[in-house]
Amino acid sequence: MEHRKDYLAIVMAMGFMLLLGFEMLAGRTQSQEIAYSDFRTLLVAKDVGELVITPSQISGNVHMPAAVSLLPASDAEAIQNNGAPWHFWTNRVSDEHLADALAAAGVRYSGASDSSWGGVLLSWALPLAGLVLIWSFMMRAGSGAMRDFSGIGKSRARVYAQTDTGVTFDDIAGIDEAKAELQQIVEFLRHGERYRRLGGKIPKGVLIVGAPGTGKTLLAKAVAGEAGVPFFTISGSAFVEMFVGVGAARVRDLFEQAQQKAPCIVFIDELDALDALGKVRGASVLSGNDEREQTLNQLLVEMDGFRPNSGVIILAATNRPEILDPALLRPGRFDRHIAIDRPDLIGRQQILAVHVKNVRLAADVDLAELASRTPGFVGADLANVVNEAALHAAEQDKQAIGMADFDEAIDRAMAGMERKSRVMNEQEKITIAYHEAGHALVAQSRAHCDPVKKVSIIPRGVAALGYTQQVPTEDRYVLRESELLDRLDALLGGRVAEEIVFGDVSTGAANDLDRASALARHMVTRCGMSERLGLATFGDMQEAGGFPAPPGRERYAEGTAALIDEEVRRLLGEAHERVTRTLRERREPLARIAKRLLEIEVIDHETLLQLIDGGAAAEQQWRTQTAVAPQA
Repeated sequence: MEHRKDYLAIVMAMGFMLLLGFEMLAGRTQSQEIAYSDFRTLLVAKDVGELVITPSQISGNVHMPAAVSLLPASDAEAIQNNGAPWHFWTNRVSDEHLADALAAAGVRYSGASDSSWGGVLLSWALPLAGLVLIWSFMMRAGSGAMRDFSGIGKSRARVYAQTDTGVTFDDIAGIDEAKAELQQIVEFLRHGERYRRLGGKIPKGVLIVGAPGTGKTLLAKAVAGEAGVPFFTISGSAFVEMFVGVGAARVRDLFEQAQQKAPCIVFIDELDALDALGKVRGASVLSGNDEREQTLNQLLVEMDGFRPNSGVIILAATNRPEILDPALLRPGRFDRHIAIDRPDLIGRQQILAVHVKNVRLAADVDLAELASRTPGFVGADLANVVNEAALHAAEQDKQAIGMADFDEAIDRAMAGMERKSRVMNEQEKITIAYHEAGHALVAQSRAHCDPVKKVSIIPRGVAALGYTQQVPTEDRYVLRESELLDRLDALLGGRVAEEIVFGDVSTGAANDLDRASALARHMVTRCGMSERLGLATFGDMQEAGGFPAPPGRERYAEGTAALIDEEVRRLLGEAHERVTRTLRERREPLARIAKRLLEIEVIDHETLLQLIDGGAAAEQQWRTQTAVAPQA
């Protein structure tokens, strides 16, 4: 620090001396000094232009070239050869007749004060001091542009000690397989000699792959917390800047720091971020000297340069593994790939149990029920649900969080914020009520549809004017054709209800038709569920470079495309006929559901069953009678 202060003082002194010298020379470099007697001679000859008179000097212009003949040879030659031959200055002497001489010559003149050291300080030294202070502040704060330039090749990784991460495997739930895979990394960092004795080599790198919010970053911190080693963390986008070579320099600096702290963990979050680091090479239109490719090449070299069992483990996270460079994924670099899937029913319950540890729950809260109502939610989604429920309970001034608060939080996560301020006219409310009643009735009438948990006509989010919430009874990973056909029917229930009741249709079914069309096309092009097209698949063809073709540019013949469109229309048409038949046969339950929605706006599962057929037993009998037999 003392050396730094001395350096700043020297810089300030040198800058002040240079600016002072410039100030003293600036006023003289374009003027020629002449004797006062020569000045009086030029004045009498009326060859003097406008003058500036100070207490010590007189300066002004002379008329060229006539004035040259009136001056001594040395002064005339100097005036002609300097930068401004018409400008002069002379020291003022006591001359009581000067004013009369100026008047007689008709010279226009003005007064001025002499330059002083105070003026120099005000004009140069103070701005210089201000700049130095700003420089010092920016360097000390570490966030200014000067700091960026001074440390442009330095790694921006942050280092955490074991206590700083604050995360262990006990804080993670729902991903037991991933935790088991990483447990070996923890054991090596703790007891590396056990592996070295047998000649084993720990993987140099581990790539964690999963959807956003599944806990990739949290898992990496837990590994460092369990092992009790330094933890370097940096984003993939932090390597590349606008200057060529900066990314490669930062990679080198990062690995140098890691070697000094070994054993340690280096975590690169968002490895694919902004196409900055790990994206496959050759996909860019730029040349092979592209800054991004240089950075990636340096990363590959550094990972190859690690000594076996050096104690430095590279962890990286991405949700787009398909675009990463193959050289980055080969054994010897990222040896292990750990996939984190969305949690299942049991996993969601375990995650909820972790997040509710620090909140006060009411006696009616059932975590198993909440887990069943949140299919497809990842850890971040579940954490948000718990937080939203806590906020909702606090707004109601409750002493604990109840199931009603969790219901509202789940509805908000799925459909958006409730918007009771959106005013609809009576006809719109009736249309939406019958639309949602159609969805609910058809879904409950199909043997393979998920049961309806809630029906609402309260607007939510940006565009949802109502919604029908279906909750699966179990996690499903494989769906049969009969199950997909039932889901197709449920999607068309709202549109068909409008047709039957009003003889007209509205724009409210636009999203339903999009989803139904996408489902039918997926069945035809990806699942081989069309006799006319056979077992071939036709969607998501790969373009050059391994990237999926954009919609409408799939690689198949025009005749095949026309046949696919025909099959999609066939599936939608058959579903329309089935749904029309169901709703015509059950017109009275449809009207009862719509009427109740208009009265109370929200219907739960039990109320829906009573409105449909008087109870769960009768509803089960109806579902059994109308079940679609699985196709052979």
